[in-house]
Amino acid sequence: MTPTGRIHNFGAGPAVLPLEVVEECRKSLPNLDNSGFGLIEISHRSQTFQNVVDSSIEKLRRILSIPEDYTVLYLQGGASLQFYMSALNLLRENEKVDFLITGAWSQKSMKEANRIGDASARWDGAENGFISIPKNGEYSVRKDSLYLHYTSNNTLFGTQFHHLPDSNGKPRVLDASSDIMGVPLDVSAHDLIYAGAQKNLGPSGVTVVILSPWAMQRVPNDLPTMLDYSVHSSKGSLFNTPNTFGIFVLDKVFSWVENNGGLEGAIARNRAKSDLLYKELDRSDFWTPHANKDSRSVMNVTWRLPNTELEEKFLKESLDAGLGGLKGHRSVGGIRASLYNGCPIESVEALVSFMKDFEESNNR
Repeated sequence: MTPTGRIHNFGAGPAVLPLEVVEECRKSLPNLDNSGFGLIEISHRSQTFQNVVDSSIEKLRRILSIPEDYTVLYLQGGASLQFYMSALNLLRENEKVDFLITGAWSQKSMKEANRIGDASARWDGAENGFISIPKNGEYSVRKDSLYLHYTSNNTLFGTQFHHLPDSNGKPRVLDASSDIMGVPLDVSAHDLIYAGAQKNLGPSGVTVVILSPWAMQRVPNDLPTMLDYSVHSSKGSLFNTPNTFGIFVLDKVFSWVENNGGLEGAIARNRAKSDLLYKELDRSDFWTPHANKDSRSVMNVTWRLPNTELEEKFLKESLDAGLGGLKGHRSVGGIRASLYNGCPIESVEALVSFMKDFEESNNR
């Protein structure tokens, strides 16, 4: 356990938040900004909460260098809703769209896009067990495709794009749920970015959506109201009652990021954490990392032990040692350590120390 009694949290989401942000939430629960209203009791129509929304969006734009003519929305339903909603707003019946399939989430997003148009996998890593990311030149985007969709980081398999995919001049749509604000991101090179907040940005229940002017112009005028980006944009993300608590936490997390070196600071910390853990994984053949080295994620590190019995022992003993959230996804198995922005390097140091002791005790 940490000195504060909190576990070292490596969960894949909802994920660990910076402790000072958690403390700020606690202080604001009974009385938000001296309004007399508690944080989870205040109206989303109040000026006090409007100030929170405005503050958080301003910081988000600043940190990610979002172009002024891009629209920023806070929605609900997670990335899972955006799989369908993004296609519904951009695609027309019989239009074509291309996908890079690097894991379960891109598989699901393509399935939803196929409800609207002709969605095609231009590269699919399923046959190799999703151990790698496609290089430019290993796939082709159709000339008559409307856009290219990809998932920047794959939480289940621990792979990640470290380059901007070649879209053959077509707009790019990005699911950045698990690495937004933790790795380099050129927003201007994309026309739609969506991200569930519960990994790098805040708690569950808020989805950040960033849209270019092209994307907003694509929105048809006959969509169901709640699935229409234009409706949410015209109401400043307050068409219906939003996750007020979640947006407040986003604002505080963004402040924390800015106060700790901004995006570049987050990138450096995440690289240092993942380098430390991968160094230990590569030190001994007792551990077997899942992803190819050139495709490894700095957000989600996945690996196996010599057998499932040792993996179960590892999970039990690590939890007893105050290291939680390390069980791999049920579809993959093994071990997974998620190193999102809120995860301090001290947690990774504690994990590596435990791994050294565990190997010494069990590698006989």
